[in-house]
Amino acid sequence: MFQSLADKLSDAFKKFRGKGKLTEKDVKEGMREIKLALLEADVSFKVVKDFIKTVTERAVGAEVLESLMPAQQIVKIVNEELTALMGSTNTKLTISSRPPTVVMMVGLQGAGKTTHAGKLAGMYKKQGKRPLLVACDVYRPAAIKQLEVVGEKLDIPVFSMGDKVSPVEIAKAGIEHAKRHGHDMVFIDTAGRLHVDEVLMQELKDIKAATDAIEILLVVDSMTGQDAVNVAQSFNELLDITGVILTKLDGDTRGGAALSVRHVTGKPIKFIGVGEKLDMIEPFYPDRMASRILGMGDVLSLIEKAQQNFDEKKAEELERKMREQKFTLTDFLEQFSQIRQMGPLDQLLGMMPGVKASDLKGANIDEKQIGRVEAIILSMTPDERENPSVINASRKKRIAQGCGMKVEDVNRLLKQYDQMCKMMKQFTGPGANKMARRLGKKGLFNMPF
Repeated sequence: MFQSLADKLSDAFKKFRGKGKLTEKDVKEGMREIKLALLEADVSFKVVKDFIKTVTERAVGAEVLESLMPAQQIVKIVNEELTALMGSTNTKLTISSRPPTVVMMVGLQGAGKTTHAGKLAGMYKKQGKRPLLVACDVYRPAAIKQLEVVGEKLDIPVFSMGDKVSPVEIAKAGIEHAKRHGHDMVFIDTAGRLHVDEVLMQELKDIKAATDAIEILLVVDSMTGQDAVNVAQSFNELLDITGVILTKLDGDTRGGAALSVRHVTGKPIKFIGVGEKLDMIEPFYPDRMASRILGMGDVLSLIEKAQQNFDEKKAEELERKMREQKFTLTDFLEQFSQIRQMGPLDQLLGMMPGVKASDLKGANIDEKQIGRVEAIILSMTPDERENPSVINASRKKRIAQGCGMKVEDVNRLLKQYDQMCKMMKQFTGPGANKMARRLGKKGLFNMPF
């Protein structure tokens, strides 16, 4: 996400680097580059104008011009102002003190409301809630069926009354159904509409009034760029939305919507969709996003992903094996399967500090490599996985034939495994327990690609 913007900002900062002292003229030249980068990323002109003015005022102060490292000070200021632009802090959903909490999903056609209603419901189900999905899109063919398919995949019930009943009546009946069956959260999937369609927009106001929805989330396709801001303004003026979900941030988006919507509407971005799978939704953290844009990484999100996907008992067992130097190919395979659950490799690498979007652009990040590693290990006998030293030339040939690969591939894997075992030996000296525990619980190994 934000590849183009991140690269252009990085180039703009080069104007400041290498200079021991900055003048006001140097700052203004660099700010011109940053301004162009933001405009090309489809950020609203007014937002860019205000942002550049604020950053310039801070950058020409004594804090920067008299600093020993002025370039770093400017990056720090841009980071802080980007964070402020996107809302400063993460804003959670408001949970009603009297269940159920009613959440309306609104937006244009094709923005991803149905899918993200399911994603949100799935996220809160994992947190112990009992969500209900309500199908109020009676206009789009197969919209109700789509929501039912999503609900089935997530094991979340869907309330519907077909496409002949008014959406307002369906919404009211859905709330009553939730109360009777003990659902503490209701996600209402409404029909997509143009923000100039007065009849359908009035219908949304009627649903809001009928359900007392505590949250009205505008689902915005981040790839629509500048138009996303106009959409957000229109929906906010009519419905007084409580927050925004930005979708398709895994695509080739220029990022303008994320940097403009909060400033223009005054309403927070609460969640972002980062992929097609139903678990690929994340709370939006402005500070972390600013760090990603500026190439500083997002280690907190990376650690949270690891904690969500790594089994605690398996992590403790792995920690013990690392201390005792009994790490086997079976453990090696287990690590790969857990890393796979964390998401696409390019997304994970993009969270590492110092890894820029441009660094990943031409990189050979082969997702299938994990599958090949798994195939080789699964072609081995249980004894070979536990005791790789018994694997001789004839066994390697048999393993290669079993997984449809070459002996060279088997040799490469065994060499990588051997290198990992050697690396682990450093954890047997002083301080080893602490280091092994940290690595074991996060599962953060050098990946063999």
